[in-house]
Amino acid sequence: MSFSNTFETHVLNYVFTTTSVTRPTAWYVGLFTANPTDTGTGATEISGSGYTRKAATFTVSGNAATTSGAIEFSAATGSWGTISHIGIFDASSSGNLIAHSSLSASKAIGTGDVFRIPAGDIDITLD
Repeated sequence: MSFSNTFETHVLNYVFTTTSVTRPTAWYVGLFTANPTDTGTGATEISGSGYTRKAATFTVSGNAATTSGAIEFSAATGSWGTISHIGIFDASSSGNLIAHSSLSASKAIGTGDVFRIPAGDIDITLD
């Protein structure tokens, strides 16, 4: 996963300055049909047809944060297209993109399909 430009700046400010940084208190997974990029403007997030972001929780060990529970989206009430990327946000709608990544395999979501991410399948690592 890559941090967005906004959160890269937050991390650098937190570590290397005394500037106050507002830390997120909740995390939500969003779905994309293309790369949202580090600016968060490279692609439009899925909308409509029963789609909403889903809350996520993380555990941290060493230099990695990993989702601690499964994430399940509601059944699509229409086509969502082919999901190729995910993003982590600090709000259930609007808000800021924190990090993003491509999926290891894209998945077409049509009416009645449910998109699931098993526990432990989202990893954010600092090298």
